[in-house]
Amino acid sequence: MDSNSFSYESSPAKLNMAIRLSSLGIVFTFIVILVGVWTRLVDAGLGCPDWPGCYGALVVPNAERASDFAPHIPLDPFKAWVEMVHRYLASSLGLLAIVLVVLAWKNRHLRNYPVGVSVLLLLVICLQGAFGALTVTLKLWPQVVTLHLLGGFTVLAIFFWLRCRLGVCQRQPVTRSSLPRIWWLAIALLTLQVALGGWTSSNYAGIACTGFPTCNNEWWPSYMDFNEGFHITQEVGPNYLYGQLHAGARTAIHYTHRIGALAVGIALLMLWHYGHTKQPSIRGITQLMLGIYALQITLGIVLVLFSLPLSVALMHTAGAAVLMLCLLRTGWRLSIAQVSYSPATYRKVSHA
Repeated sequence: MDSNSFSYESSPAKLNMAIRLSSLGIVFTFIVILVGVWTRLVDAGLGCPDWPGCYGALVVPNAERASDFAPHIPLDPFKAWVEMVHRYLASSLGLLAIVLVVLAWKNRHLRNYPVGVSVLLLLVICLQGAFGALTVTLKLWPQVVTLHLLGGFTVLAIFFWLRCRLGVCQRQPVTRSSLPRIWWLAIALLTLQVALGGWTSSNYAGIACTGFPTCNNEWWPSYMDFNEGFHITQEVGPNYLYGQLHAGARTAIHYTHRIGALAVGIALLMLWHYGHTKQPSIRGITQLMLGIYALQITLGIVLVLFSLPLSVALMHTAGAAVLMLCLLRTGWRLSIAQVSYSPATYRKVSHA
């Protein structure tokens, strides 16, 4: 069997491996996001004062070695291990992306293979690594922490889109449809809401509003400082652990996050109506999204009333990620109206 024949015969196996790895990547990224949020919630973001190691070591050292490396930063073994576990998992995700790029190169001769998406995934994960380093070196600067969270959701979205593209590789799309404006509005508002959630968390504004549906016993709090709350050129240098903003700024951030949740709900209702009246193929998934949204609102209320229980905060983040995946799946169904399921025919690499 010559090399050309081998490439031809092995392509289906390589394609199936890429499909399985992209599916694994979705699940693994979901876990990495939650571990990152857990790291944040237990105040372990600075559990290791350096990067990529921890007190100059690849694993958490003992107190004596840590003291020699950073005498003024006492070692907290629990927080250090939480931070390092997050780094180990994120590094493993990068290795997975490298394997997918290698497979993309080997499968580049296949029709519709998403080589560009595979490369983009690796680049975004590398950028995420840079944000991880800046999170530590800039001492939890809220801008970087928020971008790091958005980066995690971006990696999740790219893994999902890669899996969708691989699923139709070697199949010829019969009809393509442009995405409706309401879908773009919904995805934009959800992305903004995720960013607001990260900004709320990184500025420790989760319980700046007490009570629900009012905020500090007011429908429109009289003491809100939007200028300071959304002053994105905050000074770089202070330790932002536990936040630096005053109460009025944190209240403004929290209240804006509540308004954002309302805007997302309206957009999802509009998308559901669009599916119900014009696109029956997305009726089921839009109904599921409304159910997840209702659960998200419930979890948000519980977070406020019970002062940010850790388990509920993790579920709230998980719900946002699932909502994002459902919205992406809706977009995929709307973008490809029909796919031919004729047997795949693999093309040999041209050596002209």
